[in-house]
Amino acid sequence: MAAEKKEDTMTTPTIAEVGRRSKESTVVEIDGFRGRLISADHADYDIARAIWNGAIDRRPRLIARCIGTADVVAAVRFARDHDLEIAIRGGGHNVAGTAVCEGGIVIDLSAMRAVRVDPACNRAWAQGGALWGDVDHETQAYGLATTGGIVSHTGVAGLTLGGGVGWLMRKHGLTVDNLLAVDVVTADGELLQASEHENPDLFWALRGGGGNFGVVTSFEFRLHPVGPIVLAGPILWDTNDAGEVLRFYRDFLHDAPDELGTVVRFGAAPPLPVIPEDLHWRLVMMIGTCFAGPIADGERALRPLRTFRTPLLDLVGPAPYVGLQSALDSTVVHGWNYYWKSTHLPELRDDLIDVINEHAFSCSSPRSYVAMFHLQGAVSRVADGATAFGNRQASHAITLDGVWQPGEDFGDHDTAWARRFFAALGRFREGVYVNFLGDDEDPDRVREAYGDSVYDRLAEVKTMYDPDNVFHRNQNIRPG
Repeated sequence: MAAEKKEDTMTTPTIAEVGRRSKESTVVEIDGFRGRLISADHADYDIARAIWNGAIDRRPRLIARCIGTADVVAAVRFARDHDLEIAIRGGGHNVAGTAVCEGGIVIDLSAMRAVRVDPACNRAWAQGGALWGDVDHETQAYGLATTGGIVSHTGVAGLTLGGGVGWLMRKHGLTVDNLLAVDVVTADGELLQASEHENPDLFWALRGGGGNFGVVTSFEFRLHPVGPIVLAGPILWDTNDAGEVLRFYRDFLHDAPDELGTVVRFGAAPPLPVIPEDLHWRLVMMIGTCFAGPIADGERALRPLRTFRTPLLDLVGPAPYVGLQSALDSTVVHGWNYYWKSTHLPELRDDLIDVINEHAFSCSSPRSYVAMFHLQGAVSRVADGATAFGNRQASHAITLDGVWQPGEDFGDHDTAWARRFFAALGRFREGVYVNFLGDDEDPDRVREAYGDSVYDRLAEVKTMYDPDNVFHRNQNIRPG
């Protein structure tokens, strides 16, 4: 059908109207689709195609905002029938911008955010467009949680499928270690259930293999008693103390209980209400903490760290777990520009600490930072290859994050800073967390994220479920 003249209206078009009004699509409708179709001439198009990383600017031909699993099935089949490249949007939070494509179709799950909790069996079910703030809000009503991201607007789907790093991982494992079952739409538009007992090969691959194998529309998670009050908060030191604090931190971790999750942050102190104004934008080393156990036990465990070298500020105290999960939201805002380099690291020996200390504070944007996540604990006790998540024996995951607002002139400098820092870490690299990979990576880094044996097995599963590599807008694993 030829495209008709654009109508002068701001109302949401029907499915048929999208086909008539689109200047690019000649298809009238998507059979069986009940959600919203948003094309380039729609008033909401620029909002709908925008994702968390404002540095990514792509223009899909069509955005199919689904309201249920049947819509996802219809959209996948439509894309296959019309040879459209597919991007999958859950939370839209991946730094590489995989949630949007140029000229293809975005299958958008952002309207599918329902979460259901069964406290009697410690289970939660989340739709594929849910955010971690949605999950925490519902599960904490019962004093339950599972390992999730450390920013509340991170998408459940993307974080889970890549592995799932968060405050609770040393005690309760990665998010994928708490994943019990999924509903997934495969490349041929079929709806499958996957678990340890049903399509177990697919379930294995989905626990760390990213978005390579289908569109997951529902997740079932195991929950654990957590909170609603936990001992948590950051401790800040002057940059002159960073080297000695890191050496102490390394030794402190040897006896740290699994209940203690820590994230080290190097950069300017953000202007959060809990931080005194005289520290706003001052370069600091910060160790964020969360103790997933009794408050008194956490006080004892953290006392040595809190009293080392007279911190500039100690904000550790009893706090709502949901508050901790959203505490950093304002430091990683939607629409800012982000450039990341990342790697896994071994234990913090002295020469590694020297490299970190030399480069960590050399960025130019006050919003750029380095984040280093302590792994091990329950993460390292799952056998290598038991899930598709790789490098379980690494000690830390580090991200070198250039961040600047639109219009600011920090991008070139801090992109170069992240690359130089990453190069300086070269001899210490032990793989990488696939969710931290950016959009300019060497394809071999995907293999690095898994190791040869896991990657090769993933390629076999990819061949079985997506032999044509339909789902390639991701950290791609090619069919074997």
